[in-house]
Amino acid sequence: MPYLNRRSSYNNFIMVFVCVKVALNLLAISRFGFHRDELLHLALADHMDWGYKEVPPFIALVARINLMLFGDSVFGARIITTICAALIVWLTGKLTVEMGGKKFAIALACSAVIFSPGMTATGYLFQPVVFDQLWWVLMVWLLVKYVNNDSSPKYLYFIGLVVGVGMLTKYTTGFFAGALIVSLLFTKQRRLLYNRHVAGAALLAFVIFLPNLLWQYHHNWPVLSHMNELKKTQLDFIKPLDFTKQQLMSHGIAVVIWLTGFFFLLLSFKLRKFQFLAFAYIIIFLFLMEMNGKNYYMFGAYPMLFAAGGFGFDRWIKSSRSVRFAILAVFVIPNLILIPVVLPLLTFNSTLAYFKYLNLKDITIWEDQKQHATTQDYADMLGWDELAQKVAHAYNSFNPEQQKQTIIYATNYGEAGALRHLGKQHQLPQPISLSSSFSLWAPARINAKYVIYVGDTGDEDMQFYKPMLHNYRKLDSITHTYAREKGTGIFLLEPKPEFYEFYRQQLANKK
Repeated sequence: MPYLNRRSSYNNFIMVFVCVKVALNLLAISRFGFHRDELLHLALADHMDWGYKEVPPFIALVARINLMLFGDSVFGARIITTICAALIVWLTGKLTVEMGGKKFAIALACSAVIFSPGMTATGYLFQPVVFDQLWWVLMVWLLVKYVNNDSSPKYLYFIGLVVGVGMLTKYTTGFFAGALIVSLLFTKQRRLLYNRHVAGAALLAFVIFLPNLLWQYHHNWPVLSHMNELKKTQLDFIKPLDFTKQQLMSHGIAVVIWLTGFFFLLLSFKLRKFQFLAFAYIIIFLFLMEMNGKNYYMFGAYPMLFAAGGFGFDRWIKSSRSVRFAILAVFVIPNLILIPVVLPLLTFNSTLAYFKYLNLKDITIWEDQKQHATTQDYADMLGWDELAQKVAHAYNSFNPEQQKQTIIYATNYGEAGALRHLGKQHQLPQPISLSSSFSLWAPARINAKYVIYVGDTGDEDMQFYKPMLHNYRKLDSITHTYAREKGTGIFLLEPKPEFYEFYRQQLANKK
């Protein structure tokens, strides 16, 4: 009979940590405004489909539910994200119990998830990453339940369901599922795969994922062009050594817990039946490193290591309650100090002062490889209200007849998302953009007397467009000192027919 901790499910104890996670997110939930990626994901809700250029369709469905239930505020956008982040904490606790851990193990594992800088930074914004992490943890928990419950086939079908939905969230779920399957082959648990229900579960996952696969096929595989663009602009700059260093640094002091968990899974007799989880970590690590993956692509794999690490420390340390509490504090306090760096708990001015005080230079280097005053994520949450207000001021300066002959054009998806979402309160027309998934629903042709053009390289763009314009003038620009969009120009164009022909050609290339 496999080992099970039958004395208690520890549900109430785990719920304490779930409440801590929710409280932290709620304290920060409405600060600084929307992130540029959130604005894109909310825009997807107006164009429900089985796929988009950057992401599968799950995030659009969640966006639609969010908007229906909680409105279009920053707070509303991040409610479901907060719930999912709390579920990750819950499943980490339950996974620790499944491995044989008790209260001290649960406290270490759940605290590691809550206060890990990496997990915190990816656990409050409305982005697919937090849902992806949830599916990874849920897969592991179900697989461990399957091992612990004498191979009950129902867990396989639950895993199939999770993999299918997960691949409608981020394709990395499929890679992790593959890593788990391959890892089983390296251990005695390979016998679990000799089961017809494995094929049934795989079929279930495929059927759920099939609509997105068909969408990709009918749209000429936009995921491949998106990945190529991402590789050229971002991923090629990520070296294997950088990826490895990021995995060691992203969780702060909790690195000790997950490394302990990794080696316990790999070497401990007590956790030998879960050894495949260590191999799964190695496989997905090597795969993402070879693919130049971003560091947060791996974060869904760490709760299982935190759970095993909690179990390991629980086995090692048999001291008094006060000693265990002191050890817990050692693993919480250093990361707690880092929380305002990755979670906007403070006012913006206080956050800037905090960055300066801690002098953490590595974390304020952006994708441009330059040093900045704040993190790129924080900078991506600034300036959008200013943009919407200034575009609205320009648009509303026209009389009603002129407005009918005016379109708004944005060059990147953040600008387009901000004008779409925040422009509603200013009665702005829907912006047109060829950036990202906005190109999927851009009109085939445009023809207007005036174009309000928004672009972060607007001055350079005007030199390119000048032969295609009767006239142009700069109306305004984004002035927020710390916004990533600082300097984004707002221009009024009077195009020639050549401008609209160029637009048509660019749209054809995008599609």
